[in-house]
Amino acid sequence: MSGFLNRAEAGKALACELADRGYTDPVILALPRGGVPVGIEVARELRAPMDLVMVRKIGVPRQPELAAAAVVNGENPQIVINEAIAAKARLSHDEIERLAQTQLDEIKRRREVYLKGRASVPVEGRTVIVVDDGIATGATMRASLKAVRKRKPAKLVLAVPVAAPDTLEALRGEVDEIVCLLKPELLLGVGAHYADFSQTSDEEVIHLLDEADRLIRKNEDGQD
Repeated sequence: MSGFLNRAEAGKALACELADRGYTDPVILALPRGGVPVGIEVARELRAPMDLVMVRKIGVPRQPELAAAAVVNGENPQIVINEAIAAKARLSHDEIERLAQTQLDEIKRRREVYLKGRASVPVEGRTVIVVDDGIATGATMRASLKAVRKRKPAKLVLAVPVAAPDTLEALRGEVDEIVCLLKPELLLGVGAHYADFSQTSDEEVIHLLDEADRLIRKNEDGQD
């Protein structure tokens, strides 16, 4: 396998890989926006609930694409700092925390838009599978995994269609298990491994989360 048609196809392939692993009480946590079309396929196959990990990059002032840190929402927001970039940009930890507040406000707004007030899916004591459409540098994923670990899952699994091998190795200490379908030695970009890597819209995220909600209600009704 050299690549995927789109995120849905990648999600189906990932779901097949995960289906026979016998996870106990799984819950899928997807990184929006691109991780949601992948995550819904896993949720369908595993008959598991899906929620979001809301993570935002903290860019260097005047160079917003250069990530000095990343922040994840939650009761205790988790900030992961790229110390080398922060030092080069002469950003103190206090300054990064101040910049993080702006991103936390945006996370709160997006969560309200996407989830329409629905409560977070409980993860304590469950198998948590964190899903994205791929990983390049791993900065946002590292922040996500650290934040999820603080919520005390019984098992933490990282599952992605494609990632750089050295990035996966750097993340290994954050999780109990890694599942990755493609590990190209030279990862020029996640999108290079998709025929269609067009941006996932807010509307699609909302639609897929609504579907995930319906799937869980249907499963619960079927168990009654």
